[in-house]
Amino acid sequence: MKKISLFLMCFVLALPCLFLVGCEKEAPLSAYNIVLTYDHENKSAECCTSIEYVNSSDNALSEVMFHLYANAFSEEAEGSVCTTANEAKTYPNGKSYGGVEVSAVRVNGGSVEFNLEGKADMLLSVPLEEELFPDESVKIEINFVLTLPNALHRFGYGDNAVNFANFYPIACVYENGRGFVTDGYISNGDPFYSDVANYNLSISYPKNMKIACGGDKIKTSENGHYLTTTFTSEKVRDVSFVLSEKFQHLSSKAGKTTIDYFYYSDAEAQKSLEVAVKAVNFYSEKFGDYPYSNLAVVETGFVHGGMEYPRLVMISDDVKAEDYGYVIAHEIAHQWWYGVVGNNEFAEAWIDESLTEYSTALFYENHPEYGIEYGRLIGGADETYKHFLSVYGKIIGDVDTSMARTLSQFNTEPEYVNNIYTRGMLMFDALRADLGEKKLYSCLKGYFKEFAYKNVTSDEFIEYFSSKSGRNLEKFFDSWLNGKIVMIYD
Repeated sequence: MKKISLFLMCFVLALPCLFLVGCEKEAPLSAYNIVLTYDHENKSAECCTSIEYVNSSDNALSEVMFHLYANAFSEEAEGSVCTTANEAKTYPNGKSYGGVEVSAVRVNGGSVEFNLEGKADMLLSVPLEEELFPDESVKIEINFVLTLPNALHRFGYGDNAVNFANFYPIACVYENGRGFVTDGYISNGDPFYSDVANYNLSISYPKNMKIACGGDKIKTSENGHYLTTTFTSEKVRDVSFVLSEKFQHLSSKAGKTTIDYFYYSDAEAQKSLEVAVKAVNFYSEKFGDYPYSNLAVVETGFVHGGMEYPRLVMISDDVKAEDYGYVIAHEIAHQWWYGVVGNNEFAEAWIDESLTEYSTALFYENHPEYGIEYGRLIGGADETYKHFLSVYGKIIGDVDTSMARTLSQFNTEPEYVNNIYTRGMLMFDALRADLGEKKLYSCLKGYFKEFAYKNVTSDEFIEYFSSKSGRNLEKFFDSWLNGKIVMIYD
């Protein structure tokens, strides 16, 4: 009798293991709860964020590091958030400063002495009283005040809208063997790198304003002169929102996804919304289903053409009408390349940016109704790159044509744009010519599925495409990324 009981007990205990065979347990994610009250008159905000930080590394941690990206807009910041050529456009009313001031930090309910690092306090170090072992979590609460600059940028305000992006303390990515990655903010490209996490935000703002947010809106309540909107977003790299007194709103569906278009000066608003819907449908079909329930496309003041965030894309109100749809299609492609499949944009910008630019060309190839031919895009990229080499060569002599550089290693914005966007598009067109269209799409769909919600390195990218295509592509990518191929379209 005892033997039978022992056997049954062992069998019952083993059942969970049997069911888990072949199933990979999903790792727990860090969770952010952000409460923010916006003072429109003073262009400031009082904030508190509570983070349930999960140690997803293989090492025990004695501290957690956070980026304070908003301090890139402070007067003490090294460099600038924009190039000299774009300064007047970024600051139409003259140079303006902003940033984030941390007032208190608590760990598991107890106050701690935190450290601010860097010339402009761009990093926040939170000490832990006890070591945090792998898969363990700790509750970190941060109180801070934001001051928004009068800047047409990711973080700032203009005459028409207020942009809240990269505004809160976000945990630095921890890489095994390297530690916390603390690369700074730079005017070239998008200098960001983050892990996916779950978010809950409660935003209070004047009730004469409307909010465009990248997430599932749970509720909006009224309290005197303020509205409070609560929204959540799961498995995203970061969150953002835009406020405006002038927003108009259109909505449509792309499969199961609601596309919300917020605008104030777009005379072709319905057509812009249609581009967004078609883009989501096309990328979902070719790369893999868009995994979120909504996407906000937002017209706002912005120095560049557009900017991508998970579930929200900014489109500059300064973009020419003939280019507006292209910017929408490009920024939406980033929902796949950066949003879901991530990478270190500071160190390896080509992984998301070059592929996104090429994905935009694929969109137009498959939508001839817009009159933008694939061949014309590739030919235009070729001519643009040749012109860049010619002009740049006359000015500085030898031109660095490598793509495998950190953002800080590009000497100028034209050098960055031409090598990452233009050369990047040519590289993926050459890859298509090498592999064939069917195999390329197969690689892209498999890549999206394999690396969803992860961060990819160049080595992993090349290894995956080689394996999936059945071709050793190391020499191909090496020749492009390290600048050995200069022009192939002569």
